[in-house]
Amino acid sequence: MESLNQNPLFVWLAASPSPRFEYQGLGFEVYQESSRRPSHSQFAMRLIYEDLSLEDSLAAWIISLAKSLKLTSLSIAPVRRQVTLHCVELALPVEPSAEFLATFPSQAELHLIRGPLPQLSKPGLLVMDMDSTAIQIECIDELAAMAGVGDQVAAITERAMQGELDFEQSLRQRVAQLKGADAKIIQTLCESLPLMPGLAAMLAELKSHHWRLVVASGGFTPFVGHLKQLLNLDAAFANELVITDGKLAGAVTGKVVDAQFKADVVNRCSQEWQIPVGQRVAIGDGANDIPMVQAADFGIAFHAKPKLAAAADARIRSLDLRVLPYLLQF
Repeated sequence: MESLNQNPLFVWLAASPSPRFEYQGLGFEVYQESSRRPSHSQFAMRLIYEDLSLEDSLAAWIISLAKSLKLTSLSIAPVRRQVTLHCVELALPVEPSAEFLATFPSQAELHLIRGPLPQLSKPGLLVMDMDSTAIQIECIDELAAMAGVGDQVAAITERAMQGELDFEQSLRQRVAQLKGADAKIIQTLCESLPLMPGLAAMLAELKSHHWRLVVASGGFTPFVGHLKQLLNLDAAFANELVITDGKLAGAVTGKVVDAQFKADVVNRCSQEWQIPVGQRVAIGDGANDIPMVQAADFGIAFHAKPKLAAAADARIRSLDLRVLPYLLQF
């Protein structure tokens, strides 16, 4: 872990010239992520950050954490990944209070480890939502704006994302608003899909460890197909729009990719590729992703709506998708 900051704790951890270090009256002992955590630890947490200028405030928070738990020493490990973020893991004898955890700097990510994590170094499965997870937009909202019915569709989308509407019903209501639009808007949007920051780097790291990568979306097949080809994904699932005489017919055909369908993708793909239990990960942002993240062994809420955040095993609140490999065990 290369540290360009001058905070003594992180300089020591980056260089690790000795297994022990004292900082601000607290003793630190380094261990390696790939080895077993110290025997006295019952709990662990990971601190993930991008901005090196945060290291002073993170070090101060760690000292305060030790004081709150009345500890005289802490075990700490550097966590290294291919993607360009920084991470340390703390091994603790007890779990800190929710009140103390709420004081963690908002510009960084805090992940509490309460059980076994999927292993990055072994083949696994990642199933992703598309809209507002793999890409920065909601495709149906963009299509609606291009068709001149943006406000009507956006209002229905937001209610669906908050879990206030049945997904299939809301999907059909939104698609109906597109009736008569020129189908060329689909290709226009495909050519300008904005990928979510960190997506390509995160997928590349998983791919290097022989993970299978899948998109399961309540959106539409042209967009997931474009992503599948662009990002070399293993599979992609979405809804199929009906097009007649070059115009959108305002309907979808075939089985609707709803919340249960997305959950079934996790099980179906893991069986097809013989992905073992414990290695199935799912990530999304809306209430419609709850069954999918719960079907996985490890579900991640990405900049998520409250209902999904409460249901997931982990949350990415402020940083980008590069965080995901740091949520896995090497």
